[in-house]
Amino acid sequence: MFLFSQAGQFPQRYQDEQRIFTIKEHRILFWFLLAVAFIFVPFVGSEYLFNAILVPFLVLALAGLGLNILTGYTGQLSLGSAAFMAVGAFATYNLELRVPQLPLLVSMLLAGLIAAFFGVIVGLPSLRIKGFYLIVSTLAAQFFVPWLFTQYGWFTNHNASGVITAPPLSIAGFSLNSPVGHYLFTLSVVVVLTIFARNLLNSPYGRAFRAVRDMETAALSIGISVGKTKLLAFAVSSFYLGIAGALWAFAYLGTIEADGLDLNRSFQILFIIIIGGLGSLAGSFLGAAFIVLLPILLSILGSSVLGQAVDQALLQNLQKIIFGGLIIYFLIKEPEGLIRLLGNAYQRFRKWPLRY
Repeated sequence: MFLFSQAGQFPQRYQDEQRIFTIKEHRILFWFLLAVAFIFVPFVGSEYLFNAILVPFLVLALAGLGLNILTGYTGQLSLGSAAFMAVGAFATYNLELRVPQLPLLVSMLLAGLIAAFFGVIVGLPSLRIKGFYLIVSTLAAQFFVPWLFTQYGWFTNHNASGVITAPPLSIAGFSLNSPVGHYLFTLSVVVVLTIFARNLLNSPYGRAFRAVRDMETAALSIGISVGKTKLLAFAVSSFYLGIAGALWAFAYLGTIEADGLDLNRSFQILFIIIIGGLGSLAGSFLGAAFIVLLPILLSILGSSVLGQAVDQALLQNLQKIIFGGLIIYFLIKEPEGLIRLLGNAYQRFRKWPLRY
């Protein structure tokens, strides 16, 4: 058990508390997982693993992370996540189409900023309303964005079907137009943005987010600008969701339409942070893994139990029933999600064989 000993590892400076991982063992585990993800997995993974599991998992985890910053850390409820993803996807497509000289990473960054600007506009009602009424406000954006992209053909380059096709993925002249390339590109973007989010949440801005979430009146009394903090949370959250939308179109699907990022996708991202854990970056990844793997596990179990003639519609309805049951369970019994359950198990493991 000495590998998990945290004795003597106490923060001695303010900078120590701002580190991404304050425990040495956690840093070692982090670098080990990165080495496995970047070096080992690309050589042993299959095309199905990259296309059907890893890439959608990473993109949904990034989207869940963006919503978690807004809802889990700042306490602002939103059902417009898929709309911000659509803004990022279509903005990246049009920047690549209209300004072909721009590198893809620059186009994605600008698209994220466009999504952030749109998020600030959508977040303006949060200065006056909150709770259920704020959900309705963000829900309006969810219906407005698909209508806008469908109504005006300029956004889809006047494609009659309303579907945009992403160009081949390449960075600095190197082609990434393969399952492994899509995976490595998505993984790199997600890792960088996750580290940035961790640093942001450890900064004074992150503490302001949590103060507004816990009690707006108290936050206002200690000098925090509640309005600016809310709008900043909307901007950062929308930026992450915009990048996730660009990855969804460019690295996962290859094609996308406005109606493809609908209200169901927003609910899916909301389920990710509820099941994984509100106010936890790791919870966004756990929730995304659950969302991606559950349909696959149900399909395998259905085929093994019912045979090859299993009804896919039945499996989809069963999936919805399980999701609904888990949402009710986590909201009542464990509001902090899977991350709390794993944290409790980790604490028991650290103290074993001691009980207390």
